[in-house]
Amino acid sequence: MAGLTTHILDTHGGVPAANVAITLRRVGDGAPETLVETVTNADGRTEKPLLTPEATRPGVYEIDFAIGAYFRSRGVALAEPAFLEIVTVRFGISDTARHYHVPLLASPFGYTTYRGS
Repeated sequence: MAGLTTHILDTHGGVPAANVAITLRRVGDGAPETLVETVTNADGRTEKPLLTPEATRPGVYEIDFAIGAYFRSRGVALAEPAFLEIVTVRFGISDTARHYHVPLLASPFGYTTYRGS
């Protein structure tokens, strides 16, 4: 299955990160183009892929994860400004026949990402 998916795990609370706002942009030579704005479900995933196989093109993309607002909504006391407000992951898609999965493991003070399957 080709396309692009994501999910978020809250490593601070040990749960999937629900209701996190996500914005996907394609970054080119001009201004970035917003492709998708959505939120995660109770499993920390989006209801549908960020990009379907048909919509996936080679290029550079960014996903913004609104992690500061998420932790505030869970009652986590954050400094103002928060150390992590928006986590932006910039990545490239070169082979549109392959599936790209960009997970985020996040706490209020750090995050990890990788190319998942």
